Amino acid sequence: MQQAASAETDRRPNIVFVITDQQRFDTINALGFDHVDTPNLDRLVREGTTFTRTYVSAPSCSPSRASLFTGLYPHSLGVLRNEELWRHSWVEALARSGYHCVNVGKMHTHPWETPLGFHERTVVENKDRDHPNVPFFHDQWDKALWSHGYTKPTRTEHRKRADYRDRLGAFEWELPEELHSNNFVAGHARWWLETYPGDEPFFLQIGFPGPHPPYDPVSRHLEAYQDRDVPLPVRSEEDLARQPAALHELRQHHEENDHDSVVHQPMSSEEAARRQRRHYYAEVSQIDEQMGLVIDALERRGVLDNTVIIFTSDHGDCLGDHGHSQKWTMYDPSVRVPAIVWGPGIAADRQLDGLTAMMDLGPTVLELAGLDVPGWMEAESLVPALRGAQWAGRDHVFSEHARDMILTGTELMTMVRDDRWKYVEFVDSDDGQLFDLHADPFEEHTLWDAPAGSEAGQARERLRDVVARWRARSALHTADFGKEHR
Repeated sequence: MQQAASAETDRRPNIVFVITDQQRFDTINALGFDHVDTPNLDRLVREGTTFTRTYVSAPSCSPSRASLFTGLYPHSLGVLRNEELWRHSWVEALARSGYHCVNVGKMHTHPWETPLGFHERTVVENKDRDHPNVPFFHDQWDKALWSHGYTKPTRTEHRKRADYRDRLGAFEWELPEELHSNNFVAGHARWWLETYPGDEPFFLQIGFPGPHPPYDPVSRHLEAYQDRDVPLPVRSEEDLARQPAALHELRQHHEENDHDSVVHQPMSSEEAARRQRRHYYAEVSQIDEQMGLVIDALERRGVLDNTVIIFTSDHGDCLGDHGHSQKWTMYDPSVRVPAIVWGPGIAADRQLDGLTAMMDLGPTVLELAGLDVPGWMEAESLVPALRGAQWAGRDHVFSEHARDMILTGTELMTMVRDDRWKYVEFVDSDDGQLFDLHADPFEEHTLWDAPAGSEAGQARERLRDVVARWRARSALHTADFGKEHR
């Protein structure tokens, strides 16, 4: 790795890397989704570069984030589900090169407080961890609520409501605004920007806990959505019936367990579905407001003109699409996320629809910081696209997830998509999913059983081969990572 200059002459950009938790791709107004208000993210879109078809490496928190912070696919790193150990990240390289590295909010490392190269961490994890299968841990937000004499509003508290089973995880935040998890995290990030005395370049990772459920916006943001016309879930009885057995089991698991205060109903009433989505979008708007306050803090510190802001999410949320709750599927609402880069030298008002892996933001950070990208990384830097060069994107993007406490119906689920087709396989089943995304953009009609000689049948066989070659090449390409981190 290249080494940094002295602090007095080091003009490498500061980098603020914002990761929300469970934010769908279709939640930014400036990208054509006018059912949600996001004026600050709209500014970043207008003044920066947006990758409009960005896919995560895994549809749950830890494997997606571990992939992002190593530049490796989950199967290469060995982190294929939540609560699996990962010890290293490229943040270590930033720290060695002279960056002061800070995390405020959610990272979903395991153990929770693993350093990963950060000099400072203010750890805030999921809003609702009140479940016997989740490892016990008091994070910094827990401590703040306790110190103020408040009981954290988890599923244990929400269950006391008479209408709990009908809420689909949608509740109004009733404690002081500043103690809401999103406001608490952004407030601590601003506090750090206001008080840190150093003048070396910094890497500030902000991990918002929302809009992950419980969907709990503060009242004034929710008021703006009370009568808002929002999209209803894309679902039909035919769609649900034709899903592979592993997805039937996943839906059943959500119906029988109130994960994160969500009592799931695959075919909920329109009223309940609208309420859930209004709460979700209101929380996105709340996060957007906090983004504006962070930008203001950067300006007050006098560093905004030399700061790159990256905004993305670890995965999406089905919000009832295809009858599913939260993530753990390969539908676009689960695996496709926002990705915006803004700052000095970044092409303005550029929206690129080439296929992008969210983990590609990792080597992008390294290159922006003047560091070499390790040859073993499977992620690819996006800097040429940010500088305005012609950029076509990837030929294929991949996502994968192994059996865990929630996705219990398969040992391993894998997705690949190219410009037109999406292919989903289950390693322990002959069943799968195949969608022609040009003809069926909402993924309602699987073509998995198409005849072998048909166009769809040929696409199925070709993409099956792509997955096999992808895994084989991973073993060769990432061998040096294993040597470096033994």
